[in-house]
Amino acid sequence: MQTKDSAAQFAWYWVPVIMYAGMIFILSSLPHPEEFAPSLFKLVSDKVLHMIEYGILGILCYRAFRHAAGPMGEQHAIGFAILAASLYGVSDEVHQAFVPSRTSSGWDVLADSVGAVLASWGWRWRAG
Repeated sequence: MQTKDSAAQFAWYWVPVIMYAGMIFILSSLPHPEEFAPSLFKLVSDKVLHMIEYGILGILCYRAFRHAAGPMGEQHAIGFAILAASLYGVSDEVHQAFVPSRTSSGWDVLADSVGAVLASWGWRWRAG
């Protein structure tokens, strides 16, 4: 049974992960996401957008594992965060394979993983 403090801690750290992952899923369901921000897609490479998107997910996962996943999560937060964000990137590409007008790409998975690694390590270094 969770105490009030542990429930609040779970909500503070894990709800952002869940909500952000949900947002990624919804955006991946759109056949033409570039219609919502055409200038952004013209200015920035698709791979850079993937790195930013999954970098944010990596940071959110790192925070959650570091502060709200028990002693093992705390000890291995960086690895768990990178693994979780990267695996979600794989699942996102599988999902996109079934969305009309979207394609699935191993290069996108690589960009997702690189973004998760760089941002997670950067956040860890910054947070100390």
